[in-house]
Amino acid sequence: MNNAVIETILSRTAAKYYDPAATLSDDDIRELVRIGTTAPTSFHLQNWRFIAVRSPEAKARLSPIAWSQPAITDAAVTFIVCGQLADSSVIPDRLAPLVASGVMPETMVQEWEIPARDLYMAYPQRQRDEAVRTATFGAAAMIYAARSMGLGSTPMIGFDDEAVHREFGLTKDEVPVMLLSIGTERSGNWAQKPRRPITEVLNLV
Repeated sequence: MNNAVIETILSRTAAKYYDPAATLSDDDIRELVRIGTTAPTSFHLQNWRFIAVRSPEAKARLSPIAWSQPAITDAAVTFIVCGQLADSSVIPDRLAPLVASGVMPETMVQEWEIPARDLYMAYPQRQRDEAVRTATFGAAAMIYAARSMGLGSTPMIGFDDEAVHREFGLTKDEVPVMLLSIGTERSGNWAQKPRRPITEVLNLV
């Protein structure tokens, strides 16, 4: 079952060591996010935002509120991957391009908006859960895209949530789900670590 996509997934590992002299162009950063935003989202909400911390000044602002993890200063870019609380009111705008391109009939928009409203509007925990799910799907796509481009990546959850909100201007409906460093690796990084056997994690029913 080997192919290039599967090999990319199986060979990915969290990088610890980056070449601090290596950079990524803004076009490369945009491409990583473009790929990330093809990941699935509930009702096509696309409830995410990505803050690309790539200048020395921005890295210096992020590092002390993220446990001074070396990847933040050494990797070419660290994304603050934000999920936005699920909000069904944005669905008509999100679906408008589908209607305009003929993918979806206009009558179907309300058929998506109404159940989404019932699912999320009165349930703050579901709204937040969806924010975390969405951001994680997007980050995962970027991780594998980076690997396919010959780059390393490091997802991190070690940061001061409130300080990131404040320092980088997140809105009250945004959740900083993770930091994701991406850049050119240097020697010393581990290969993919062995995983628990399938017999321990899979139930066939």
